[in-house]
Amino acid sequence: MNRFVLLFLLLSPLLSVAQQDAQAEDAFFIRKIYDEALTRSRCYDWLNFLARRIGGRLAGSPQSAAAVEYTRRVLDSLELDSVWLQPCMVPYWVRGEKEQVRIVNSRKMGTVELNALALGNSVGTGPLGITAEVVEVKNLNQVDSLGEALRGKIVFFNGPMDPTQLHTFSAYGKAAGQRVWGASRASRYGARGVIVRSLTTRLDDIPHTGSTVYEEGATPIPAFAISTLDAELLSRLLEEEPARVFMRNTSQNLGEVPSYNVIGEIRGSEHPEEIILVGGHLDSWDVGTGAHDDGAGCVHAMEILHLAKMMGYRPKRTIRCVLFMNEENGLRGARAYWKWSDDRGEYHMAAIESDRGGFTPRGFTVDGHEDVFNKKFRKAIEWLPFLEPYGLHFRKGGSGADISGLKSQKGLLFGFEPDSQRYFDYHHTPIDAADVVNKRELELGAAAIMSLVYLLDKYGL
Repeated sequence: MNRFVLLFLLLSPLLSVAQQDAQAEDAFFIRKIYDEALTRSRCYDWLNFLARRIGGRLAGSPQSAAAVEYTRRVLDSLELDSVWLQPCMVPYWVRGEKEQVRIVNSRKMGTVELNALALGNSVGTGPLGITAEVVEVKNLNQVDSLGEALRGKIVFFNGPMDPTQLHTFSAYGKAAGQRVWGASRASRYGARGVIVRSLTTRLDDIPHTGSTVYEEGATPIPAFAISTLDAELLSRLLEEEPARVFMRNTSQNLGEVPSYNVIGEIRGSEHPEEIILVGGHLDSWDVGTGAHDDGAGCVHAMEILHLAKMMGYRPKRTIRCVLFMNEENGLRGARAYWKWSDDRGEYHMAAIESDRGGFTPRGFTVDGHEDVFNKKFRKAIEWLPFLEPYGLHFRKGGSGADISGLKSQKGLLFGFEPDSQRYFDYHHTPIDAADVVNKRELELGAAAIMSLVYLLDKYGL
């Protein structure tokens, strides 16, 4: 007998025969999901195409349009009940020529080239670049403390991710403010530009891009990220002498252009009005190929529908795959979806987002509207005996940016949670490529999500 089924029977001596049969049926089916995902999955092939053939899929770019058409065709080939494109307008930012950031006129070092990337949405420096003295800060509050002393300077945000945080996403969330808001904050006091330490716990020569946001009324100034090793080097130099840096980029925003979310679904046979959404974001940054962020999440979502069709599984509730556009620098696809869904009076009983990479599954974070969360979360944790044999847990926490706006519909929101220790080695970098995604780990993630979908579909909330 399957060892997982035997475990249920040994631990449930007081259950009725009917209850034990039902548990055995569920355990067998989840085991079958894993068997199918690990032997017949297509998600790694789809990821390879997205990453290797299409590449970085910045919202509004020709590559993002190619990804929309490719994934639509894949979903069409699965013979689903419905496949469609949902329009949305997205900002189209272009990086321009290769960035230049260098230390100049240092008595100690002379001229030193730094590994740098312009932050997403950054304005350009102009063709001649900017040269100015550098002032180091650790956080946004220090900018306010220095105030007018920053006029005419380049502000260097050197706040590292906290390596003591076991949940690396918590460390990222606490450090990301300097990247998102640093340029706006420094601009208040007349700074000419900003440099931000890349958001990773690793010391290396790889710069990480990511979105910066100009607050309303702020004068946009150029914003760059430098690698962690170069941040350490610049910080040491500033301890010994004043330093000047030259920066140049030709980035620009080309306005708004039309794009699409890609959606496919299998309609529920008994409760079609109750929707179980599985999604990821189809856009990525332009410097890599967006394999972990978030090609992995997209192919996870697509694989759920593929597994259901391959296994002949007809769900009671509607299972919908949504590939969102423009998560990285605007959430335009998500906002279009939320409004469309709310206007139609839909009810998302559950939404699951995979946007933390394709690493080994550890479980799911769970969020929801305060009016219903505790009751529904208690229902979900009753399923842990089916998931724990596969190393999966539930814990209270966030879900995902693209599904966060569905909270008002009062279902449960789940964030797929793989092992996160290596995620920020690749996040927003040129090395986020297909060869750093492990095929088996990716397939295990699809199996974990499909197992949760099965339990949600069978038992509801």
